[in-house]
Amino acid sequence: MGSASSGKPSVALIAGPTASGKSALALRIAQATGGVIVNADASQVYADLRILSARPSAADMASAPHRLFGHVDGAESYSAARWAQDAKAAIAEAHALGKPAVLVGGTGLYIRTLLDGIAPVPDIDPDIRASVRTMPVAMAYAALQCEDPAAAAQLNAGDSSRVARALEVVRSTGRSLKAWQAHRTGGIADSISLHPLILLPDREWLFQRCDARFDSMMAAGAADEVAILTIRKIADSLPVMRAIGVRPIAAWLAGEIDATTMAERVKTDTRRYAKRQYTWFANQPPDRWPRIRETEYDNYIDQIIIRLR
Repeated sequence: MGSASSGKPSVALIAGPTASGKSALALRIAQATGGVIVNADASQVYADLRILSARPSAADMASAPHRLFGHVDGAESYSAARWAQDAKAAIAEAHALGKPAVLVGGTGLYIRTLLDGIAPVPDIDPDIRASVRTMPVAMAYAALQCEDPAAAAQLNAGDSSRVARALEVVRSTGRSLKAWQAHRTGGIADSISLHPLILLPDREWLFQRCDARFDSMMAAGAADEVAILTIRKIADSLPVMRAIGVRPIAAWLAGEIDATTMAERVKTDTRRYAKRQYTWFANQPPDRWPRIRETEYDNYIDQIIIRLR
């Protein structure tokens, strides 16, 4: 289970955009090595979205140990920091049993938080947070350009949550978010032997899989999951309601749009999300992490299995 060179316990990482085939590859590794699969996808943590988040099937989950799948109620707001604590515990449990952990998912923030740790940003002044969060995003971005131009240059001007976060941090603490992030704590990167793979398949191949998967989700009852969320009156601000597909399907169920429009919106949103993930995984992880196309999957997975045994 440990790396022969380091003696540290092993963690395989299979990451990449949605629909790139991560779950199937992680399952192959776990079945071949006796490993424990640990979810690193922000939508798959929610019990409410088994179908719409493309969680592994019941048969797959029964064929190898799976952790952190569907363990959070949609009425909760589950953060990257909380996930990282849960993932640490799941990985430590696997290692205590002499098993490798197989981390799988497409949420880059989760993976970075687990490996690199959390920036020790103090609690934000409530008045400052309230003021910033009520600002139109254009106004907040303009303020950020003045108060933390480096952060503004790195952010999309329309990304309301990240713009607000950067602005509230610099106003409340007098330091930029980047300055806080330079001193992260609590990461596990130095205590494990990491075997990462970044899946960056052909884009057309990926987008075709995105479209086909949504059709399969609808046939399997994805709309029923959204119907239950609307019946429960889950707040629109909670992460589960921002998962890909929830809002267009809810609009269709309410009679606001027709089925064709709904399907087009979900497929477009999914492809856009896949593009953003693709760009993040192509550029943000360390250069030494292998980036592989779909034609290379089998060879690289076989190599990881050999290293973990």
